[in-house]
Amino acid sequence: MRLSTKGRYAVTAMLDLALNSGRGPVTLADISVNQGISLSYLEQLFAALRAKQLVRGIRGPGGGYYLGKGADEISIADIICAVDEWVEFTRCGGRENCRGGERCLTHSLWDQLSDEIFTFLSEISLADLVERGQRQQRQGERVERHPMTAGKQRAA
Repeated sequence: MRLSTKGRYAVTAMLDLALNSGRGPVTLADISVNQGISLSYLEQLFAALRAKQLVRGIRGPGGGYYLGKGADEISIADIICAVDEWVEFTRCGGRENCRGGERCLTHSLWDQLSDEIFTFLSEISLADLVERGQRQQRQGERVERHPMTAGKQRAA
């Protein structure tokens, strides 16, 4: 599966928003700097995310974006679909006219793969990604706090 830049950036931007929204509204400029995504590209993505009510904007000084729903209510599939980037593995885009107007022999295989990936990404929420990131950060801090112990473990 090859997920486009659009889908990857949308998930990355939403994760940044989820991680930082506890401090107030998050600006697209901040996400742009934090994630290295162009501001104009983020504006396009957030227009689509706003249309699907995954984010809400606050105008004016001190404005920015918040999640439109709880992080536990937003799946990764929701984000990818909001920016119209669902990856379809069938050559026909699900129309079943892959081979000269007829269904190809492997249509069911690729169709099932698309369904499996959608199900997988539907079961992962933005809150799950936040938790995973925090857990990895805590594990990294443990190694940094005890560099002598880590070195002894490697040498053993």
